[in-house]
Amino acid sequence: MSNQNEVRNEVHIDARAMGKVAVLMGGASAEREVSLMSGGGVLQALRARGVDAHAFDPSQANLCDLKSHGYDRCFIALHGRHGEDGTVQGALELLGIPYTGPGVMASSIAMDKIMTKRIWRAEGLPTPDWKLVSSAAEAAQALKALGAPMIVKPAREGSTIGLTKVTSVGQCEQAYLLASRFDPEVLCEQFIDGDETTCPILGQGRDARALPLIRIVAPEGNYDYQNKYFTDVTQYHCPSGLPESEEQEIKRIVVEAFRTLDCRGWARADIMIRKTDRKPFLLEINTSPGMTGHSLVPMSAKASGIDYPELCLRILASASLDSRQGVQAQNAANQGNQGNQGVTA
Repeated sequence: MSNQNEVRNEVHIDARAMGKVAVLMGGASAEREVSLMSGGGVLQALRARGVDAHAFDPSQANLCDLKSHGYDRCFIALHGRHGEDGTVQGALELLGIPYTGPGVMASSIAMDKIMTKRIWRAEGLPTPDWKLVSSAAEAAQALKALGAPMIVKPAREGSTIGLTKVTSVGQCEQAYLLASRFDPEVLCEQFIDGDETTCPILGQGRDARALPLIRIVAPEGNYDYQNKYFTDVTQYHCPSGLPESEEQEIKRIVVEAFRTLDCRGWARADIMIRKTDRKPFLLEINTSPGMTGHSLVPMSAKASGIDYPELCLRILASASLDSRQGVQAQNAANQGNQGNQGVTA
């Protein structure tokens, strides 16, 4: 009996049916450089599979051009603000152009680490303790409450931008000032000492499935922006090498975290496993993960038998709209009321 969280590999997609596709990349966020690398890879892969795909940089062109130029769907390869925070998703909803990844509300919540943690905690999902602070003095107080080491980071940024690991009160002021350069809301989070892992998810609702877990071993435990994208010194283990029961439990938690935020399409969750008792803790969920040569979703997909072009095509085929989701849900409800069981859209 196969595990319910495993991804099915037998998928057949007609590239021509995708229509004219815009790969949204670049943008104006602090992660523009990485977005251009992600988008370039996706664009090349989709074209190799026969998709009529074109590059589109929202910082260089008006999003309304997507409608006037006849685009049928968008692959969002934007990262950070105005890319995975619900804003571009909202614009595409108004334009009526299906897009990849979670919808407006899920994207907005997932971008806000504090709101995400509040929801996960309310739903009984494990996440490290935290404090929201608005000054360096409050950061110092948070260190006393949470204990050292402590992570200080912007509430709404990705790729470890603006993040500092502090071990003493004297470091709190500089850490707070760095994080507050990127966001007025600063998150102080309990540091979890142990294995660093990440797990991608594909699908939606009951069909959401976890891809293989990746265990990350960074030099001196420093998995920062540079080590993520621009060096080869970080080690990635996929298969993870963790006990099977431990990996399956993490996959279960990750899929539940994905569903709790009402995500769809794809995402990637970051998890720390505490060394002392092997308890997993959810750190955050990325709703427009990187697709560069160093990125982890393609690595995990490859381990499950899905190559990079196939992964890009699958994600593209999942493009949809919040509004269309509502129509489909209503249709499904009507079919259920009429006793038409087993019918799928």
